[in-house]
Amino acid sequence: MIRRLPMIPTIIVLLAVVTMIGLGVWQLQRRGEKEAAIAVLRANPAKPSVAFPKLPPVDPELMFRKSSVQCLRVVGWRREAGRAADGTTGYRLIAECATGAEGPGALINVGVSPKIDAKPQWSGGRVEGWISQEPDHRSLLSRAFGHSMPLRPMLIARAPAPDLKPAVPPHVEDIPNNHLAYAVQWFLFAGVALIIYGIAVRKRLAPATL
Repeated sequence: MIRRLPMIPTIIVLLAVVTMIGLGVWQLQRRGEKEAAIAVLRANPAKPSVAFPKLPPVDPELMFRKSSVQCLRVVGWRREAGRAADGTTGYRLIAECATGAEGPGALINVGVSPKIDAKPQWSGGRVEGWISQEPDHRSLLSRAFGHSMPLRPMLIARAPAPDLKPAVPPHVEDIPNNHLAYAVQWFLFAGVALIIYGIAVRKRLAPATL
């Protein structure tokens, strides 16, 4: 009996492989875009101060620029692992501030504490620092397929709140450019899928032994 190549599984595997190759090519394109954005970020800290952006996403032309925020009152706190300017590790205290009667408000990293349960003695005021964005907890898949919400702008305070250490200023070196690694991973996934399916088809089409 002649054994034929299974059409539907083959089509599904080929479509998956084409999709993975397409994602790899897209990551290579993103690598070039990220390199251009990093070049802009490298020059931004030396530029004049600008108004703090109200809504996400943060324009690369504004990232790491000097800015200021008037925090009318703190409506909540976030705690994130991070580093202080002196190199020690701890927890970043991010204040969720009201900046008017309504609107999105602002996020301000007011400093770093070694204790996760630290209670900052700070209720608001004018803060000067650098424009950044909130910590990114989005999954790789959500970012890859564009289903994730953009990150909100966040100000990194130049001077910390009382009893806190100043947060490490933004550095271009902290911006990852892993798109080449992601592209290689997608290409490897495509190759592995073809190899595994090829082995399975070879066994299926092998003549039966008596």
